[in-house]
Amino acid sequence: MNPLLLTDGYKVDHRRQYPNGTTLVYSNWTPRKSRIEGIDEVVFFGLQYFIKKYILEDFETYFFKQPKEKVVAEYRRRINNYLGENQVGTKHIEDLHDLGYIPMVIKALPEGASVPVRVPMFTMYNTLPEFFWLTNYFETLLSAVIWMPCTSATIAKQYRKVLDKYAAETSSTPDFVDWQGHDFSMRGMAGIEAAICSASGHLLSFTGTDTIPAIDFLEKYYNANAETELIGGSVSATEHSVMCMGTLDDELGTFKRLITEVYPKGIVSIVSDTWDLWKVLTEYLPKLKNEIINREGKVVIRPDSGDPVDIICGNPNGKSDNEKKGVIELLWDTFGGSTNDKGYKELIPQIGAIYGDSITIDRATQICERLKTKGFASTNIVLGIGSYTYQYNTRDTFGFAMKATYGEVDGVGREIFKDPITDDGTKKSAKGLMKIVLEDGTYKLIDQVNWVQEKTGELKEIFRDGKLLVDLKLEEIRSEIRKNDR
Repeated sequence: MNPLLLTDGYKVDHRRQYPNGTTLVYSNWTPRKSRIEGIDEVVFFGLQYFIKKYILEDFETYFFKQPKEKVVAEYRRRINNYLGENQVGTKHIEDLHDLGYIPMVIKALPEGASVPVRVPMFTMYNTLPEFFWLTNYFETLLSAVIWMPCTSATIAKQYRKVLDKYAAETSSTPDFVDWQGHDFSMRGMAGIEAAICSASGHLLSFTGTDTIPAIDFLEKYYNANAETELIGGSVSATEHSVMCMGTLDDELGTFKRLITEVYPKGIVSIVSDTWDLWKVLTEYLPKLKNEIINREGKVVIRPDSGDPVDIICGNPNGKSDNEKKGVIELLWDTFGGSTNDKGYKELIPQIGAIYGDSITIDRATQICERLKTKGFASTNIVLGIGSYTYQYNTRDTFGFAMKATYGEVDGVGREIFKDPITDDGTKKSAKGLMKIVLEDGTYKLIDQVNWVQEKTGELKEIFRDGKLLVDLKLEEIRSEIRKNDR
């Protein structure tokens, strides 16, 4: 599709609505508000993908390298069918095609950076006066592509903070946190691009994922290399259909076959609540204890229903002793383990657990806290993070918006802004040209600067006139996101 049609309908005629003599539009992308308690900084991620995929790949393939007559005719047909015969015209489209590149400057903070609410992540403006209309024409496409990877990367970092905190307090293997948050969201996302962008945001903070194409995404757009670095990984795992096909009457046989024949070594995760989780934990696993403890690798027990906090940690109000103990304590009763130097129990390396349904940040915190209270290390459990976490968000979760704050008309600069009297302040924009400074490790906005000042600060040119100037690697972004932990 012609990428100039990847926009809201009202954008196509803004060119004629700007004042006569307009030659420049300068805009920024900013998270304006946090709707998640405890988060007041948002991770910046996804712009390099946008530039490579849409500006460099799609514009080249579906616009600049197509015959001008073809793309102009398609544009005219679509707009005239959509708005009716009007004065939008196609001369500006023809001129852009003749130019052969996107005449734009994009300046940005480093991807992976944690950016306070109300501080811009990047700015952009046109470099040729006749293409002033192009800056905000990109708003819709930019917004649709970038808000989700930023949002998911921010939420993943919050999980990471929780898990790091409890691992530091209770575990002898804090590095295990890399695998402790596992992305299970792909099937519940709003399309494949959403799934991949979100999962890539997850992989800035973790290495566990079941979204395979996110690895390809990070190799293609963020210079990762699966041959030389760990981008993301998973383990062999069953699903309910496998267990059901083994039949209820021979569930023990299914466990034994999986552990001793199909996967005689390595990690295997077995869904364990197809029928009776407590029977699996207290009858089947004790019978298979020798096979498990003598096996080279780990058997991971996976409950998948009920209240995850109570299932994992035990329900004090449970109807049976098994329910009161929960998964981790019952595994300890059978397999035991060791008490680490911090005074917390860790299961033997051959057994573990994962819970992959309905895990939220609050539940992850509760699980870690209750395990700690019971004397267990937080790293006894892996938590699957699904689409309830990563899809149950909108652009408004962090109030993302792209707004113009400066323009030039007849060679004279205009500081522009919005400040609706009926709003609570969320939509109040910055004003004029801007720069970002770093004070005590925190990004701070300074607006209403001049062009000389605008060229200083932390916003760096990453794109100009059809050329990508900065090409980040995944390892650099991961380093940036960990550097900003505080």
